[in-house]
Amino acid sequence: MTPLVKGLTLAAVHVAMVLSLGGKLLLDRAAMPRVWVRTMPYDPNLPIRGRYVSLSIAAEARGFPAGAIYGSARLAVEDGILVARPDENGGNMVNTFGNNATATLSQPIAFFIPEHIPDPSRRPAGEELWVELTVPPKGPPRPIQLGVKKDGVLTPLALR
Repeated sequence: MTPLVKGLTLAAVHVAMVLSLGGKLLLDRAAMPRVWVRTMPYDPNLPIRGRYVSLSIAAEARGFPAGAIYGSARLAVEDGILVARPDENGGNMVNTFGNNATATLSQPIAFFIPEHIPDPSRRPAGEELWVELTVPPKGPPRPIQLGVKKDGVLTPLALR
């Protein structure tokens, strides 16, 4: 086998791997439940990663013992709401607050934004930032798009 054929074969394998991952993510987006969740953004720029908005995600906590502060949870969509239930198998780590009504993911998720648009996390008074998520059976939720809720109306942002 000549070096050119070896190089082309390796390049074809790499392209196939990237395409298979992209196909899997598109299939997950089509097949897995989606939900809109209110979010609290912070840290919109880190030079190493590029331009993004770091999003803190909260879910309705169900089934956590009284006084639980930190634990493992499995996320699911129930009746159009993101729900966190205790999971002994090492799901997403969450923090619960107050009367255990809300569970916040301990690791924020990143939503990457183009360089040419203004920071969508900076909203005027009366507007809330929301994110649409795909919720896989295991692992953290994956952000799809951002939206703004104003006067009870949720409008997706055109960020492309």
